[in-house]
Amino acid sequence: MTEPLRIVFAGTPEFAATHLQALLASPHSIVAAYTQPDRPAGRGQKLAPSPVKQLAAQHGIAVHQPPSLRNAEAQAELAALRPDLLVVVAYGLILPQAVLDIPRLGCINSHASLLPRWRGAAPIQRAVEAGDAESGVTVMQMEAGLDTGPMLLKVHTPISAADTGGSLHDRLAELGPPAVLQAIAGLAAGNLVGEVQDDDLATYAHKLNKDEARLDWSRPAVELERLVRAFNPWPICHSTLDGAPLKVLAAGLGAGQGAPGTVLAASKDGLTVACGEGALRLTRLQLPGGKPLNFADLFNSRREQFAVGTVLGR
Repeated sequence: MTEPLRIVFAGTPEFAATHLQALLASPHSIVAAYTQPDRPAGRGQKLAPSPVKQLAAQHGIAVHQPPSLRNAEAQAELAALRPDLLVVVAYGLILPQAVLDIPRLGCINSHASLLPRWRGAAPIQRAVEAGDAESGVTVMQMEAGLDTGPMLLKVHTPISAADTGGSLHDRLAELGPPAVLQAIAGLAAGNLVGEVQDDDLATYAHKLNKDEARLDWSRPAVELERLVRAFNPWPICHSTLDGAPLKVLAAGLGAGQGAPGTVLAASKDGLTVACGEGALRLTRLQLPGGKPLNFADLFNSRREQFAVGTVLGR
């Protein structure tokens, strides 16, 4: 068995915290955690620590939150920790070459896609949105480029027709930590060699924004159905009903045709809306000031709002 390593961890969201939890349970020494500066959150917009910061603090791990790692002071602070390895998971900062050169074994990253497909910020949601048949986690040796480094190992999982961005996230968050531990063991033993990525196969997973979550009813229903699943639990697809916001949390393919955005049918089974091609059956909605409800519950109390011929998105 190889000697335990001195590891610095860098990550921010819950996906990263699951990896840190696994490292804390390993024989390795976690000498520090790097995470994004606290951000405003909630209705009060009070500064909130990241999930990684919260977990590190619970275990007495020193937390560093530099706004950048491009300056000499931040780089010297990291070098003083004498890490054997830097493990990076959804950190949110670009690491310059000077930082990548600090650890004895370099830096590795756990990325939530099957690289080189879906490099970038939102690989989980983009895979669902695109209708990919599978996803997974790639552990790679980091380079200065964005998710371009040699791939050390991959784990795969199918994407089902029921998967949402949230359900796929949770599954990958379970697959990633064991893969990272396996990669660390291979690196420490000196018997793990990375596979160079084929840049010709690369795709880019752009960061999510609320604007693209607006349902464009002129698009095909099959695309909108995937979008609804991909953007649950954030940023949540939405339209308007009588000029008021209408959030769409779940939908399936429906039957019928008509002008895009027009309600074709309404029943306890869902609200069927015409699309550019086909129709979408909305099954879980949220009205302003209300909580998410299955359409059956809304239909019982508000069926006049969802009359056939009503047009969404005006």
